[in-house]
Amino acid sequence: MHVLKCVMLGIVTLGTVGCTASGNTSDLQRYVQDVGNQPRGRVEPIPEFKPYEAFSYSASALRSPFSVPIIPEDVNRLNSNGLDIRPDPDRVREYLEQFAIDALGMVGTLQKPEGDLWALIRDGEGGVVKVRKGEYMGRNHGRVVSVESDRVNLIEIVPDGQGGWLERPRTLALNGAPGE
Repeated sequence: MHVLKCVMLGIVTLGTVGCTASGNTSDLQRYVQDVGNQPRGRVEPIPEFKPYEAFSYSASALRSPFSVPIIPEDVNRLNSNGLDIRPDPDRVREYLEQFAIDALGMVGTLQKPEGDLWALIRDGEGGVVKVRKGEYMGRNHGRVVSVESDRVNLIEIVPDGQGGWLERPRTLALNGAPGE
C-alpha cells in the first residue's frame, strides 16, 4: 500500500512539472497582465441610516381598538349615581384577574338543580374555571353582574384618563355564539 502511494505521487509530480516546463505559458501571463491593467471597480459607500427614534405610546388608558365601543349613555348612567367609583385595594384578587379579559373565553355553563348558573371560562393557560355572579375576572377589576346561558356580563372599573375611575360594561360571549 505504501509503495502504491509513492508511485502515484511520483506520477502526479512528473505530470505537473512536464506541463509547465515544456509548455508555452505566454498567453496565460498576458491574460493575467491584461486583467491587472484594467481599471479597478468602484465600491459604493455604505448608505447612511437614520438614527432610531423611540416611540412613546401614550394611549394606554384609552379604549382598546379591538374591544366593543362604549356607549356614552351607558357610562353616564353608571356614573350618575354620585358614588365615588374606584377599585377596592383591600380585596383579595381572584384567579381570573391575572388574565386580560381578551384572553378569557366562555365555553359553557353549569347548573345544579335549583342552584345558581355558573359560567365555564377558559383561562389564558388553557384551563377551565367556573364563575358566578359577584366574582371577579380580568385585569380591570371586572365584577360579574350576571351569568346567562350564552354570555357573562361584567362591570369593569377603568381609569377615566383624568385621575379618576369609571365603570364600563363588558360582555364575554359564549365561544361560537352568534354576535361574538
